[in-house]
Amino acid sequence: MDAAAPPTELLPAALRVRRHLHLAGGWTEPSDGDVIPVESPTTGEIIGQVPAGTPADVYRAVAAARAAFPGWAATAPAERAAHLDRLHTALAARADEVARTIALELGAPLKLATRVQTGLPLTVLRDHVALAAQPPAEEIIGNSLVVREPVGVVGAITPWNYPLHQVVAKLAPALAAGCTVVLKPSELTPLTAYLLFDAVTEAGLPPGVLNLVPGTGAVAGASLAAHPDVDLVSFTGSTATGRRIAHLAADRIARVALELGGKSANLILADADLGAAVKVGVGNALLNSGQTCTAWTRMLVHRDRYDEALDLVATAVAGYRLGDPLDPATRLGPLVSAAQAERVRGHVERALADGARLVVGGPDTPVPARGHFVAPTVFADVRPDSALAQEEVFGPVLAVIPFADTDEAVAIANNSRYGLAGAVWSADTDAALAVARRLRTGAVDINGAPFNPLAPFGGYKQSGLGRELGVHGIAEFCELKAIQR
Repeated sequence: MDAAAPPTELLPAALRVRRHLHLAGGWTEPSDGDVIPVESPTTGEIIGQVPAGTPADVYRAVAAARAAFPGWAATAPAERAAHLDRLHTALAARADEVARTIALELGAPLKLATRVQTGLPLTVLRDHVALAAQPPAEEIIGNSLVVREPVGVVGAITPWNYPLHQVVAKLAPALAAGCTVVLKPSELTPLTAYLLFDAVTEAGLPPGVLNLVPGTGAVAGASLAAHPDVDLVSFTGSTATGRRIAHLAADRIARVALELGGKSANLILADADLGAAVKVGVGNALLNSGQTCTAWTRMLVHRDRYDEALDLVATAVAGYRLGDPLDPATRLGPLVSAAQAERVRGHVERALADGARLVVGGPDTPVPARGHFVAPTVFADVRPDSALAQEEVFGPVLAVIPFADTDEAVAIANNSRYGLAGAVWSADTDAALAVARRLRTGAVDINGAPFNPLAPFGGYKQSGLGRELGVHGIAEFCELKAIQR
């Protein structure tokens, strides 16, 4: 594991000072001159700045979206699809620049920033071109014609960990449904959203259909969630923040779609291909430096194979080299901020105090001197009811838990206030499917099956409300109307 300081000579090329909001189809001066600095988590240097949006800016953006809504809602599906297609083309032309920007402002290794952080949202946007072209589904129930209509103005509040994908997962279905949108991206990774809106400008979307107001969650985000002309608030982020947004929306009886936290379990049954299950499981837990809501951060292993699994886990983790995200050899970048790194270190210290057995990593493992790095860390013998097994760490920390039989494994997996994702591994796919059906979670992968961007994405319990992606994601941005004849 390389503990050398990451190089900084490539950072100036990413310097971006963006001074405008994007309202009503063009770049617009903010209401005041306050700015938000954008930091490189790799070096701690300031690499750019964006406006700090105010409530007045949010009100201007919502007014633009409200004015644009009737025309966009009445636009034919084929024409909406053509607009999305032009947006996809313009964004795809910027793919390398987007990936590099994500690597610099988030710290994601460039390979990850290219294939997942940029490639996945481009796939989602392309898929929604086809979905947008399909007329809304209608049903006949007795003497009623049941139709779907766009909900109206959408306030989209997005997180820092996937700064393009989480935006596109909201904008694409909302636009396909006929809604207009005001986007408030994370203040930690806002530069990626500006590249998206450069593509919006080039694609020539109608004025007011998409609007951008950067700012803090406490100011711009809260103003957007509480705005009386926002018909639906779509938020991705922590469960605590989602709870506050739901309260703000509830005060005016507005709809919310919430994609929140997770503490997903990876169940490795006794007959599983242990090598594959551990390799893929470690990769999933450490993806994006563990800053992924669906990360399988609890690895549940049958007692008969527990010691073997721990050896395989240690070997797999040793292959994750920490370092500069622009270095092709880097597999694990920094955490997004000093506060996030300190929070993760706190979870590690608490796990040690609670008696979990350290397998690899921990506070004494060397990391680069500059930047917000935390060593990938694995704990064994973690109690299912301990803080490490119950709380979302959002960092490169894996808890390995033994179980005696399938019933116990399912009970441990379901012993969580979250229910976003999970996995089951078994040589018997029918048995794995039976276990998957018992897990109280929004998605389950069997034997490493790939992510499907057309399938509904969302969680049970405190992992959220509603679904994103595909036809189910579009339905989230629609109202149902019954017309009796």
